Amino acid sequence: MAEVMLAVAIVALAAGGLGLGLFLGRGPALTSCSAAANRPEGRCADCPLRKRGEDGMPQ
Repeated sequence: MAEVMLAVAIVALAAGGLGLGLFLGRGPALTSCSAAANRPEGRCADCPLRKRGEDGMPQ
């Protein structure tokens, strides 16, 4: 029973930390896909969110 309470406390602390960050104006947590947009080479080659060039092909 103590393990379950510890797990609930850890999840509650994590959720509270994310909520506090949003409240203080930090913005939502980045997923691996949205964080990849900040890389110099851009998103992954097979990412559906990757920008497309004028020819319709991914850049």
